[in-house]
Amino acid sequence: MSVSQIVGQSRQCLSRLPALSVCSSDIPARGCQPTRKMSTKIKMADRLKGTERNVWVEFGKLAADYKAINLGQGFPDYHPPQHVLDEFAKTITSSENSLFHQYTRSYGHPHLVKTLAQLYSPIMGRQIDAMSEVMVSVGAFGILFSTIQGLVNPGDEVIIIEPYFDCYEPMVKVAGGTPVFIPLRPSKTEGTVTSHDWKLDKEELASKFSSKTKAIVFNNPNNPVGKVYKMDEVEMIADLCKKHDAVCIADEVYEWMIYSDNKHIKIATLPGMWERTITIGSAGKTFSATGWKLGWGIGPSELIQALSVLHQNSIYTCPTPIQEAVASGLDYEISVFGDQEKCYLQSLALELLPKRDMLAKVLAEVGITPTIPEGGYFMMADISKLDVEIPDDGTDDPYDFKFIRWMCKEKKLSAIPPTAFYSQGDKKLGEKFIRFCFIKNDETLEAASKVLRSWNVAVKK
Repeated sequence: MSVSQIVGQSRQCLSRLPALSVCSSDIPARGCQPTRKMSTKIKMADRLKGTERNVWVEFGKLAADYKAINLGQGFPDYHPPQHVLDEFAKTITSSENSLFHQYTRSYGHPHLVKTLAQLYSPIMGRQIDAMSEVMVSVGAFGILFSTIQGLVNPGDEVIIIEPYFDCYEPMVKVAGGTPVFIPLRPSKTEGTVTSHDWKLDKEELASKFSSKTKAIVFNNPNNPVGKVYKMDEVEMIADLCKKHDAVCIADEVYEWMIYSDNKHIKIATLPGMWERTITIGSAGKTFSATGWKLGWGIGPSELIQALSVLHQNSIYTCPTPIQEAVASGLDYEISVFGDQEKCYLQSLALELLPKRDMLAKVLAEVGITPTIPEGGYFMMADISKLDVEIPDDGTDDPYDFKFIRWMCKEKKLSAIPPTAFYSQGDKKLGEKFIRFCFIKNDETLEAASKVLRSWNVAVKK
């Protein structure tokens, strides 16, 4: 019997079935009011309450709906380096090793963890054991989740520096911990402002540590400010960690994007810090391939074991072909390290520097004060001098949320509201800023510049 004959007979059978009413008493239709009482057990776990909202979901959809130029979400709109793409293609088409298409070691593909140990041992100034001091998970996000869930007990306090990547707070809360916030504050608002001008107050930071402190999350370079901490600042945090026997969760995913004469200092390299630090890196950030979702944690075996137990009982393992491709890509990077033309780890910052400077120049031209970042690929921009009337959007959200919704709808330019990176009590510190991402094609940045220059927005006197 042919396919068309089968379809025809099916239609005849369906036509002979009795029609159902829209809201039959026997079979309630979708949307009808249920007659039974819903179970109180059929609901989200209580520990997730307060973590439902996600800024990336809302503003990613908004940018897509209004076809806006997306300088919001932190992903490149161009390809990763060709040698990494070649390694990925080679891995998935290889007829020599079929095991690349099967499960690999739970805590990290052997080739990858060995390469990571080879890359970071000289940087850390110690010989890293690949099998016990390195773990791989689904992005830096997966490592953060495994770290916080694997180490934090209910009632433990975790210090978070504001503004912060927005997953830190909900992860601590879901673990039963208590987030304790300490803000970076801009020390100047006029003239040229850099991320170095955003400061931690030493006494205020010290006051946040106590016997309940389990950890501090230290994002260096910081997202969204782009601050690269100087030695005295890193030592200040390290000394407090040692004094209070606290763990340092060092989120260093932007470690290769450091500009000019700034130097990235790994807190794990300071005396007494290796044994209490988890250092987190990201293949997605390192190779401009955020969709690959591969990250790693490096630290002493006692801490890595806690991550591993959580990881093995949730994620278990990561895609083998991606791990093999990243390992081979890093092998190449190690072989050309020191050659800024060939080594992507060292050339990426040189590639991003003119993009950063171009965006900062345009923002300043139109009356917006940029914070010029020392690292990373985000730029905080102070919009407080713009004389813009934003229509009421019917929400109680902070000003930056409303401003970006208006900008996206009316100007077709998207950004991210930084108050999403502040605790409830400190949102006022971020509501007159917006965050731009500049790891974009020059054409994308030119289009965004054209939009900004065409506003003709008045500046407050």
